Amino acid sequence: MTTALFHPDTLGTLCGLFRARVAATPDQVAYRQFDEARDAWVSFTWTQVAAQVARWQAALAKERLVPGDRVAVMLKNSVEWVIFDQAALALGLVTVPLYLDDRPDSAAYILNHAGAKLLLVEGKFQHRKLAEIAGSAPALQHIVSLTAPDNGLANWSTRFVVAADWLAAAAATPVPERHPDAGMLASIVYTSGTTGRPKGVMLTHDNLLWNAFYASQCADFGSHEVFLSFLPMSHTLERTGGYYLPMLIGAEVAYARSIAQLGQDLQDIRPTVLISVPRIYERVYGRIHDGLAKKGRLAGMLFKLAVRVGWRRFERAQGRAGWHPGLLLWPLLHGLVAGNVVARLGGRLRLAISGGAALSPEIARVFIGLGVPIYQGYGLTETSPVVCVNRPDSNVPASIGPPLPGVEVKIGANDELLTRSRCVMRGYWQDDEATRAMIDADGWLHSGDQVSVDAGGHYTIVGRLKDIIVLSNGEKVPPSEMEAAILLDPLFEQVMVVGEGKPYLAALAVLNEEHWQAFAAGLNADPRHPATLRDPRVTKALTQRVARHLRHFPGYAQIRRLHPELEPWTLEDGLLTPTLKVKRNQVLDRYRAAIEAMYADFTR
Repeated sequence: MTTALFHPDTLGTLCGLFRARVAATPDQVAYRQFDEARDAWVSFTWTQVAAQVARWQAALAKERLVPGDRVAVMLKNSVEWVIFDQAALALGLVTVPLYLDDRPDSAAYILNHAGAKLLLVEGKFQHRKLAEIAGSAPALQHIVSLTAPDNGLANWSTRFVVAADWLAAAAATPVPERHPDAGMLASIVYTSGTTGRPKGVMLTHDNLLWNAFYASQCADFGSHEVFLSFLPMSHTLERTGGYYLPMLIGAEVAYARSIAQLGQDLQDIRPTVLISVPRIYERVYGRIHDGLAKKGRLAGMLFKLAVRVGWRRFERAQGRAGWHPGLLLWPLLHGLVAGNVVARLGGRLRLAISGGAALSPEIARVFIGLGVPIYQGYGLTETSPVVCVNRPDSNVPASIGPPLPGVEVKIGANDELLTRSRCVMRGYWQDDEATRAMIDADGWLHSGDQVSVDAGGHYTIVGRLKDIIVLSNGEKVPPSEMEAAILLDPLFEQVMVVGEGKPYLAALAVLNEEHWQAFAAGLNADPRHPATLRDPRVTKALTQRVARHLRHFPGYAQIRRLHPELEPWTLEDGLLTPTLKVKRNQVLDRYRAAIEAMYADFTR
């Protein structure tokens, strides 16, 4: 396998990586993004990016920031994200990424907890949030906006400034010569855990650089690769795999316009590498099946045959199956079925990485059977993030693959996956207790995930020590805290939040009969009629009532569907423990049909 052009020992830091890349391939295209004003894709060479990084360094220097100061970024994936990050890193600053669509109160909490002194925002679609953020984040010296609202930023706060003005004012500012080292903090990434507030994961230059290097050794990467970046760069999988890794190998990165335009962007860019959470593959899978339903029985039969034969080809290539006469059908099936799916993804995809949450084995089987090379992996923000990933020559799609080279993995008590490497975080920002609970005295990080391992060294997630729901977009939600908030309402006797591997959260709820009577009466509904519980008007009102109790939770931690019942869960029917705790697996089994119904009509 081809190793990366550079080695972390010679680079030292992420800004050292950038300098080395600019020096090695100054005129090579580094990034592409769509310019709405020109209605065209625009390319940037490494020399052009370096010139912009120098401008941003001068502006940051004028802010009188010192090494270790935190600066936050709230942008969509773009070359500006890279420029800001590299400018900050070269000055010894610490980047704090925020999700573009995060709620103002959540963003303000992160800014305050990190003590961020500057925030870079997109501007467009965000200005209505900015006044609230500015009002509750007093440590911010400036909020720099790439664009200005029609009425000007001065109407919002004196701390707001348009990027063009901010950069121009600092043009003559001398940039101090600083020499960050590998052990310095590069980023604090906030991630949801078992507590209500997100925790700040402290990642060093060493952590991120080595994770990118180890990942580069897992496939035959080369400078010819084209990555299509659409998973948010605030997500550490995209940060390492879609930003630092391409820089390491000298590849080009194109920034998708939006999820809604992803289909067209795939056609325009024709990527060779795609990094995604399972939700994107689920969307494509759903659209394929919607299309098949309209084409009739013959199309469905051909599709299933193509998947079956394609899967046999894959198993044979992996050395797990022999030749079969059915393989002779592949050229025909590829032309009629599989080739069309591959073409929709650009036609030259070599590596489709899935991480952040569990990918359904059925979805993996369909795509791989059709010739889309999906490789499932596993990681944590706390490990920079990749721990395990399948390889082209050793792909067991139902597994998370073997560990990266240089990453140690072992199975601890209760089958928990433990990992140790140069990629493990320094700890949680301002939370020594949580750090000690996560990393033991010997440096092993306790993932909380239960695993098994096969003879080939492929690990498979089999459970979770703590009840954390992982949505299909990779967001992690501790359901117990949401349930506790809902149960403060006397209308709800028992609640269980569900959504593992799903696109959104839903809930099963047992209602208090007395309060139900009053609630239904308030809607002019008959509380005694069983059909009332399934009335869309009633379930909508119940869902809205739940939402009021969850308003302080992040945007992704909201209930979109609710299934109400009046029959309580009891010890006698096996749904409660002797200490009256809900047996989640048993409740899931009992209400499997109801749960599936809550996801049957989601928009694909």
